[in-house]
Amino acid sequence: MREARKVAGLTMAEVAQGCADRGLPEISEHSMKNLESGRKASLTIADFVVLADVLGAPPVTLLFPLGASSTVEVLPGREESTWDTLAWFTGETPLHQPAPEGTPREVLDTFRNHSYLVAAARTSTALATERRRQASTTLDRSRRAALLERASGYEEHAFEDCAELRAFRERMRDRDLVPPALPAELAHVDDPENQSEDNE
Repeated sequence: MREARKVAGLTMAEVAQGCADRGLPEISEHSMKNLESGRKASLTIADFVVLADVLGAPPVTLLFPLGASSTVEVLPGREESTWDTLAWFTGETPLHQPAPEGTPREVLDTFRNHSYLVAAARTSTALATERRRQASTTLDRSRRAALLERASGYEEHAFEDCAELRAFRERMRDRDLVPPALPAELAHVDDPENQSEDNE
C-alpha cells in the first residue's frame, strides 16, 4: 500500500481525501497510517477497491507485489512465489492442461482468448487501412501498385481474423456468455449481414 501511494505521488492526507470524494470518508489519514504500519490488518472489499482507484493501481497489484517481492504469504504461515500466487488468485493455474468447461478458470481463458482475437483483428484491419491510405496518396504508380497489393493481402488477413472473432463471439453467446463490447473499428463484426455472408 505504501509503495503504491509513493508511486502515485500522493500523501496520506490526499489518499484520505480521494476516498472521501468517492463516498468513503471512513478511510482517514490516521487509517492510512495504521494500514501502512500494519496496525490495521484488514479492509472490507469496498474499502480496498476504493483505495485501489484512488491510488490508480489495479487492485490485484496491491495484494501481490510483483516486481517488489519474490514471495508472498498466500495463507497464514504459507509463503509462495508471488507470480504463482497471483496466477492462483486469478484462476490461471494450473496452466499445463485445459480447464474443464464451465469452470471459473475456463471462463477466464475464454475471455482472454477473446481479447487475443480482438487484438489480431484490430492489427490486421489497421494495417490494411493504412496500406490502402498510403496507396491513395502516392503519385508513384509502381509504389501505388505495390501498396495496393500489400493492402489486398492485409485485407484478406483482416477478413479471416474478423470471421474468426465473429465465430468465437457466437460460441460465447451459445454458452450464455456475454462477449465484451467491440472497439468502434470492429463494430461490423457483429453486423448480421456479415454473418450471413460468411455462411454463404
